[in-house]
Amino acid sequence: MSANIINTPLEKLSIFKGKGVQMRTFHITWLTFFVCFFGWFGIAPLMPTIRADLNLTKAEVGNTIIAAVSATIIARLLIGKLCDTWGPRKTYTALLLIGAIPVMGVGLAHDYTTFLLFRLAIGIIGASFVITQFHTSMMFAPTIKGTANAVAGGWGNLGGGITNMLMPLIFAAIVGAGYTKSEAWRYAMILPGVLLLVMAFVYYKFTKDTPAGNYDEIGRTKATKTKTDYTILKDWRIWSLALAYAVCFGMEITFDNVAALHFVDTFKLSQSSAGLWAGVFGFMNIFARALGGIFADKVGNKYGMKGKGLLLACVLLLEGICLLLFAQSGNLAMAIVTMLSFALFLKMANGTTYAIVPFVNEKNVGLVAGIVGAGGNVGGMLFGFLFKSETITYVQAFTYIGFVVMTVSGIVFVTRYQKAKVIEAVEAETEFAAA
Repeated sequence: MSANIINTPLEKLSIFKGKGVQMRTFHITWLTFFVCFFGWFGIAPLMPTIRADLNLTKAEVGNTIIAAVSATIIARLLIGKLCDTWGPRKTYTALLLIGAIPVMGVGLAHDYTTFLLFRLAIGIIGASFVITQFHTSMMFAPTIKGTANAVAGGWGNLGGGITNMLMPLIFAAIVGAGYTKSEAWRYAMILPGVLLLVMAFVYYKFTKDTPAGNYDEIGRTKATKTKTDYTILKDWRIWSLALAYAVCFGMEITFDNVAALHFVDTFKLSQSSAGLWAGVFGFMNIFARALGGIFADKVGNKYGMKGKGLLLACVLLLEGICLLLFAQSGNLAMAIVTMLSFALFLKMANGTTYAIVPFVNEKNVGLVAGIVGAGGNVGGMLFGFLFKSETITYVQAFTYIGFVVMTVSGIVFVTRYQKAKVIEAVEAETEFAAA
């Protein structure tokens, strides 16, 4: 019986334990996702310096923001399929190795065009989220999936906040060592690239695809080659979740990209101070996304998928309201308070969304996770067009997005999610472990 427990998904998330393949994989997965944010958004808090160094216009800065998230859309769709067939361990390792190249190479950019191309290439790292959620789902039982996914995603997203805080300090340290600002931002990006390579080794060496072993060890690869059923694309619930993720995670990565510039331009903060406050936004992930998953699991256990859907609609509505208040903030203190408010509900919406995703279609978790995850980047890309416009201010852009979020909340509210089929989910997990 003890061997069966070792080789099956856990029914409890013990975050302070690292024993067993499930918890070891859980901790390595969220830590890897955390590092991926350093590579993906390490440039963002340095943009005030880069903008001056490369003489970028507002429209050009906006284009680089769009590029940073647009490549992730295709990457997430492909990654979801690879997770289903190739396995999360090999998929994550390959992504980390490939992603490290443009991260370390971005310092070679000396004009707008090359910088844009490097940011586009770096965008593939954002697909790491799909693997994180897929792999975590494999390690935990249905009753705790939402919480496990939310904690892993939240702690990984925390990298976006720490990046905003830490990269300006690394930049300042390099300048203090005698290098010019133009050289400093380039050398600063070498560190995230090296970290990606380190995590590629750790992930391949110390994780397993499933509690029962890697795909090739348990014969899972051959069994899943014809598994993906693309008829699920007709399921409206998947697209409603993609819309929801577009306005919560899409807004999160947009804010990660523009927050430092907004605080510098609107409130005249220094680059380091702006990075600090932008980092506070991301730091909320240490608990806020997990709250969304925890509440979703509790609501789901009592009211099923319908309850989870209503919870998601509520937190999206509150996110939209608080974002409107942030847009109208006339001073830094009010901006910080309202930023923390919309950050709380935004990140709870992230966690709630992925507490629903694993149950929409248990046979194609990777594909569903990829579609919904890609939806988040579509949102980030579309929002980026608002911030590149020469005729729309950042304040106006935040206002428009607030109304969009509230509209999507209404769409989620009227979407009828089926009651969670816990028994079927357990059977699916048992079948998976025995495959």
